[in-house]
Amino acid sequence: MNSAPPSAAEIRQAFQDNPKMRERDLAQKLNVAEAQLVAARIGEGVTPIAAHPDQLMPAAATLSEVMALTRNESCVSEKVGIYDNFHSGKHASMILTREIDLRMFPAHWVHGFAVEKETDAGLKRSLQVFDKAGDAIHKIHLREGSDLAAWEKIKSDLAIEGVSDTLQVDPRTPVEAPKSREDKANELRQEWDKMTDTHQFLRVCSKLKMNRLGAYRVVGTPYVRALANEAVDQMLHGVRDSGIDFMSFVGNQGCIQIHNGPIKTLKAFGPWQNILDPGHDMHLRLDHIAEVYAVEKPTQRGPALSVEAFDTRGYLIAQFFPMAREGRDYRKEWREIVEGLDTSDKELA
Repeated sequence: MNSAPPSAAEIRQAFQDNPKMRERDLAQKLNVAEAQLVAARIGEGVTPIAAHPDQLMPAAATLSEVMALTRNESCVSEKVGIYDNFHSGKHASMILTREIDLRMFPAHWVHGFAVEKETDAGLKRSLQVFDKAGDAIHKIHLREGSDLAAWEKIKSDLAIEGVSDTLQVDPRTPVEAPKSREDKANELRQEWDKMTDTHQFLRVCSKLKMNRLGAYRVVGTPYVRALANEAVDQMLHGVRDSGIDFMSFVGNQGCIQIHNGPIKTLKAFGPWQNILDPGHDMHLRLDHIAEVYAVEKPTQRGPALSVEAFDTRGYLIAQFFPMAREGRDYRKEWREIVEGLDTSDKELA
């Protein structure tokens, strides 16, 4: 028989007993969703707030410089900058600045909190958003130069009354397994050749009853090349050593965070490979990578060549592209890096 989940009081006690443990790790230890862990502290440094981007993003723009954090199980992207240039949309919204570049899907922005936590380095403040299962979608961490008067106003203006410290969450939606159609492989190649924009790809997949990973598994060369799992680390070192700018797309079902620029510093710690640059950190679990592909799609701006990594479930961990220049997606230096990556010798299921 399964034991009863911990009460809000028991969660608060666990916070006190594990003051230096990360919330995500403590939630896993207690077998609760991270949002439930945060909600247990309502009234003790945690204020429930409106989670929808239409309310939260304009408010975040008043905070001055902050750190934006978006993650999935295997990769974390952290960007320092200012929230600005917000574009609302029913199905997808955007923040478009040089430093912070987000694609947000409001249907998944369900639970919001303003969080204050005492640490050895002082009081830390953050805005945190979770989906219906209580998993983190996006977090905004205040920095030394952030506007504290704006922070207090957000806590007041966006506060939601009557939220229980015992938060109810829904079961997680399972990751969609790879969907391939061998009998549609030729039609996939024909549709692939007709593409003029990378955003058309998922529509092609839907039309042919496939998904991203399933299509990659059957389309074959010259469209896709299966790479060794180690190729992602090779690629990161290649970008660092060449000095070129690249783009990373890291996210979850509710938010994609985009970085563009060079890599100055790479440091490996255990299974994590880490980009540690001014204004940009990325933390990638190399041991979670199960499939990697070099993917080339035709566009009006030239061929778009990406490196894309998936976990054992078929979940897209991250995508990497060259930084476009002068209206062109093609970059000779990037192609040389990708062509030099090790090819996979695995047989795909």
